[in-house]
Amino acid sequence: MPRTSRSHPWGSIAPVLFFLLACQSSVAVDSPEPAPREHWTAEWISHPTAPPRERGVFHFRKIIHLDAKPARFPVEVSGDNHFLLYVNGMRIGEGPAKGDLAHWRYETFDLAPALHPGDNVIAATVFNFGIYAPLAVISERTAFLMQGDSTSESVVNTDATWQVEEDPGQDFIPRVANGFMFYWAADPGEKLDAQLYDWGWKDAGSSTSSHWVTAAGVMRETIYPRDSIAVPPGLDSHNRWDLVPDALPQMEFAPTTLGKVVRTNLPAAQQFPVAPVVIPPHAEVEILFDRATMVTGLSELTVSGGKGSQIDIGYTEALYDARHHRGNRDDVGDRLVLGQFDKFLPDGGPSRTFTPLWFRTWRYLQLKIKTEGEPLHLDGFTADFSAFPFVQQATFASSDPLLARIWEICWRTARLGAHDTYMDTPFWEQLQYIDDTRVQTLISYTVPSDERLARQALHAFDESRVPEGITQSRYPASLQQFIPYFSLSYIDMLHDYWMYRPDSAIVAKLLPGTRPVLEWFFEKLFDDGFVKPLPYDAAWHHPEETKSALRTLTFVDTLRQAAELEDAFGEKYLAEGYRAAARKASASVYHQCWNARLGLLADTPEQKQYSQYTNIYGVLTDAIPSADQAQVMRKIIAPNLGEKPIVEMANVDYHAQFYLSRAIDKAGLGEYYLDTIRPWREMIAMGLTTTPENKEPTRSDTHAWSAHPMYDLLTIVAGIHPSSPGFASVRIAPNPGTLEHFEAAMPHPDGEIRVQYRRNETQATFLITLPQGLPGVLDWNGRDYPLRGGEQTLQLAAPNRPEL
Repeated sequence: MPRTSRSHPWGSIAPVLFFLLACQSSVAVDSPEPAPREHWTAEWISHPTAPPRERGVFHFRKIIHLDAKPARFPVEVSGDNHFLLYVNGMRIGEGPAKGDLAHWRYETFDLAPALHPGDNVIAATVFNFGIYAPLAVISERTAFLMQGDSTSESVVNTDATWQVEEDPGQDFIPRVANGFMFYWAADPGEKLDAQLYDWGWKDAGSSTSSHWVTAAGVMRETIYPRDSIAVPPGLDSHNRWDLVPDALPQMEFAPTTLGKVVRTNLPAAQQFPVAPVVIPPHAEVEILFDRATMVTGLSELTVSGGKGSQIDIGYTEALYDARHHRGNRDDVGDRLVLGQFDKFLPDGGPSRTFTPLWFRTWRYLQLKIKTEGEPLHLDGFTADFSAFPFVQQATFASSDPLLARIWEICWRTARLGAHDTYMDTPFWEQLQYIDDTRVQTLISYTVPSDERLARQALHAFDESRVPEGITQSRYPASLQQFIPYFSLSYIDMLHDYWMYRPDSAIVAKLLPGTRPVLEWFFEKLFDDGFVKPLPYDAAWHHPEETKSALRTLTFVDTLRQAAELEDAFGEKYLAEGYRAAARKASASVYHQCWNARLGLLADTPEQKQYSQYTNIYGVLTDAIPSADQAQVMRKIIAPNLGEKPIVEMANVDYHAQFYLSRAIDKAGLGEYYLDTIRPWREMIAMGLTTTPENKEPTRSDTHAWSAHPMYDLLTIVAGIHPSSPGFASVRIAPNPGTLEHFEAAMPHPDGEIRVQYRRNETQATFLITLPQGLPGVLDWNGRDYPLRGGEQTLQLAAPNRPEL
């Protein structure tokens, strides 16, 4: 049935949309992304007989001779699933950063610092998780690629001059935690059998393995026999992986502490690893470490002797009681380690070292050791922190010392949830979900002032769109999942970037991809503008529900932001159509769901259910008139203030409190923000060192979607906001609540914004510093005060805390 103007809120605008989508290629390219290599002479190589898609660990190597140490030796490297690169035994780096086959990353390294005159060993471990791959890993087959940047480096190009071996001593194992299974989408455990492992694989002449063979080129016809066209070697294999340069830096890799031994049945192990320890024959020993805070990274255990021993290395966010419940995270007692496990089987040789191939996440780390007829010498145990190399630039200090602790756990969570993609949880899933990522990107803009990982995320979500129009809920991912409102959050993310970062080219480039997302929603509207029940999303409605205020207002909120983007970079009539549709839907929601007696929006026109969620979006979208917004927010934050609400309602979870905080601020009740973050104060009391996914009982202790109070302290309490796109001007609207003083600093593209506040009973004193040339306004007690670049002091009346 043809769509008519009556069934579509834009009327005749819709056909124009598809013309604009067809013209997408004409949009400006965002220049900060590096240009891909145009011509490859190296070829993808692999093991000639190993199954291409089964799990396995492979070593590749080539010995090159140099007459002199080069000043530079740039190479480009990729692998599938993942590679670890070494030169003369020195770790150079790893990769590739995650992507999909149409956007397969390659890394660029300068090998010169590790090279010397004479023979040099270029070596790499390439591993394929097979069926145990994390959901975030997309793969074609096991393969490795290296290309010298120019003719002088082409000696390292991968081809038949390389050797490869499959290492039978290293394997992946499914995750089983003492018989207790959790939902798990991350990496598997690993097993290293020292008797089978090739300990000299990356050293010239040290390998005694007989498994080395000549590497084979990856030919297209081995996978796609229907395309068995004769193509010159070295060129035919690249169309399987569409190679693009990785715009991200290498992950930070720095020594960190293992913590202290908090439980062991071997007294001599109390001082390990400060002092080595010997495990006697025929013994079963446990050594449990608590590093006091969560970490992502790699541990490295070195042992000697102990042939026939078995070492299980367990990693967990928290310890569990006999019922598999967590309690205070500092409690040890006889609690269990339930989590991820690696297995190390020593062969009796000297200085055998095990370190995982993929990073681990833990607060508690356990060694469970069982020896046979030989003693096992634990020679050393170290750890390295690994995550995206963010550097904290923002600061916040105040008269409430607990806020510093909240800031600390939020920043730690944000760091651990950022690697080559953002991650919802580095322990359980390692997936880049859109709604989680929105919070993480805002922290990235305001705390380290680093947009590199955010740009990756924006591109990834745009690349995840399916022919229907919407994005996937998480990407990259080997298993499709759709949560429709996450597609709206992607558009919100693009608007966030536009406001905080001066580079608008990426916004212009990605804007056309927002139109099919919105079109997907427009095709699912009732005549009055309400959004119909959506495919894929039973969580948004009960089976009998047809009209949802929350579903509709979430769409309205994104329409308003998309209209601003179209005004700036796209088509004015699309912006007008978005705004018209938003007004129509908002009016319908208010007319059908507003309960005048309660002064609240109901979740549906039947007005039987109420929630914080719906009223939050009623405020954010102005569906609730501005004159009523403060009273509405006062009613719905009653549970957050420890009070009984006037009507039973569904309360927001930790993540959605991000939107609650925005609505509190918008309604003029920002002075009460600090009264609503009691859950984060309780996290500190429970011994949490990162922010969890949900209230107890929670699955994940490290979930960055709950780290938003760090952003709130800067933007609500200190009140620092961009007031125009690209952060070209600033509005400072502090909400200190009962704080006697605070000092906040936020990085800005042109420098630093610093706000110092101190009050007494009658007066508030501000010392505000802006980058030169940045105009601004201080919004205080309902009045605006102009600000200029440089330092200025303002002495004003004490804050007017609104009566509740």
